[in-house]
Amino acid sequence: MNRNRFKPELTGWQTAILSAGIVCLTCVLCIAEETPFEDSKIQRWPAFQGAGATAIAAESIPLVWSPQENIAWQTEFPGKGQSSPVIWGDRVFVTSIEGAMKNDCHVVALDLATGKLVWDFKTASSQPVRANYFQSRSAPTPVVDARHIYAFFETGNLMALDHAGKKIWSRSLTDDYGEFEVRIGLAASLTQTADTVVVLIDHEGPSYLLAVDKQTGKTKWKTERFSRQSYASPTVLKVNQADHIVCSSSGSIDGYDPTTGKQLWMFEEVGGNRACTPISFGDGKFLISASPGMHDERLADAKKSNFAMQVKRVGEEYQQTILWKTNNAMPSFGSPMVHQGLAYWVNKVGVVYCFDVATGKQVYIKRLRQSCWATPFGLGDRVYFPGKDGLTTVIAAGREFQELAQNELFDGATAAGDADLKRREEAARKPRSTQRSERNSGGRSRTRNGLIFADPVQYGYAAVNGSLVMRTGSKLYCIRKLVPVDRQEKTVKVSSREGDSQ
Repeated sequence: MNRNRFKPELTGWQTAILSAGIVCLTCVLCIAEETPFEDSKIQRWPAFQGAGATAIAAESIPLVWSPQENIAWQTEFPGKGQSSPVIWGDRVFVTSIEGAMKNDCHVVALDLATGKLVWDFKTASSQPVRANYFQSRSAPTPVVDARHIYAFFETGNLMALDHAGKKIWSRSLTDDYGEFEVRIGLAASLTQTADTVVVLIDHEGPSYLLAVDKQTGKTKWKTERFSRQSYASPTVLKVNQADHIVCSSSGSIDGYDPTTGKQLWMFEEVGGNRACTPISFGDGKFLISASPGMHDERLADAKKSNFAMQVKRVGEEYQQTILWKTNNAMPSFGSPMVHQGLAYWVNKVGVVYCFDVATGKQVYIKRLRQSCWATPFGLGDRVYFPGKDGLTTVIAAGREFQELAQNELFDGATAAGDADLKRREEAARKPRSTQRSERNSGGRSRTRNGLIFADPVQYGYAAVNGSLVMRTGSKLYCIRKLVPVDRQEKTVKVSSREGDSQ
């Protein structure tokens, strides 16, 4: 980046780290002594939903941005992807898939300050399958620690690279345990402990939860699961002050011992929970969420499967209790989250449901201008809602709905979102018999150019003090408080070299 073009505003936030930090996706950021990282002072967003992230000063992240304001850089990289970026120190890491048959897997490292390519590692896919807009593409988010970045792809590739882009180990899960039997791909992100990477493989073939040694790539344990079609990610949560790996996935919620893989408890009175990650709001307390599906095919199950749950150890057993439930708030892909005692759900047409997390009492229902595929995140006195079509709505945290800003990531974001909502409204006004007929004839929900996943879609994000990094299918954008010297955008394009970093 040309340093004479923008001057970051650093004054005031460096010494104002908030004790609460940022609450995002999983709505919990682990404090230093709870994270599996050697250097607690390193600024980091090391995993999906910010698990293990360092605290963020609210005033260090802009309230407003646009293509002409507060976007420090944007970088285009090879291939496409739906995973979230991760951050460690001065590096941003992101994954993507390239080729008509998902031929190549990329792990890319960028400089956080400038967006400049540091390296791009490319390797051939283990299980090439046809790529299209209706399949997940590089959807699993990687994890990073002080030594390595660990990446998993829906084609079966699992690998560890050092921070310089050198391969430490790699393996093919499809070679080891059989090819994946999926309709639209795998999407479960990795989770981690101090010495272990955990992979959830839920598909129509033999499903399993796998723990891999970070240093060697060898299997530490593998626990069989019943076959199911699901895209939900596992997470590490506290239950009675002990770590449990918790999976909410297509028909059950399961807790596992992260050391042995032993299943500790199971709750099966749930359905439609194929995408959202359990969201912690206290020891043993978390939010569970389920989607009705693209055509409401799982509506009945989803209506009973959005709730707050508590798991307690009673003697040698674990007891699961539903604290409260909502029958109307049902998301699409993003998980619900908790910020300052309030729980937020966003449904597929952008309606926000706000609840008191302690009681389940509804606080308000309001509609945004776009639906959200990424989970909202809370920061200080604000809550950010990243819209699918690139419009991020910022509201005031609290019991009164107050819109603070609407921020376009790229030109045309607002118009695209408005067109999508208009289409959904028109579809909803049709008689149910017509809707059923269109579904039975193969009709699909469609957006830009008739393709629901067509770029640009705002998928995920990562944040550290002073920087919010947003991801579309083929670009990363860094949002930062800037004093503009000129208003021209800085765009960087990335090339690749096969089988190595550059």
